[in-house]
Amino acid sequence: MRWLTLILVALIAALQYPLWLGKGSWLRVWEVDRAATQQKEINQKLTARNASLDAEVRDLKQGYEAIEERARSELGMIKRDEIFFQVLEEPKSQAAPPPKAPKKAAP
Repeated sequence: MRWLTLILVALIAALQYPLWLGKGSWLRVWEVDRAATQQKEINQKLTARNASLDAEVRDLKQGYEAIEERARSELGMIKRDEIFFQVLEEPKSQAAPPPKAPKKAAP
């Protein structure tokens, strides 16, 4: 009877091994699920980026406004007969106005 009990316990342990430590174990399923979740997050970010790029491509194909905007901002181009003003800010250390000269009375 003792041998039968030992054999049955060994058989149960042999059947439980693949469930906990084998190729399709719970640990492996957990790891694959975690990797799939991470990949879904990456895919969502890439989908949003692709949608943004697609909208930009459509905008560039449809009109000249986007092309002009890019030429101005990235290439520094201006239109023909257009006046360009460049405003330079003073450094913060020289922000105080110069002293005013006293007014002279008219004779």
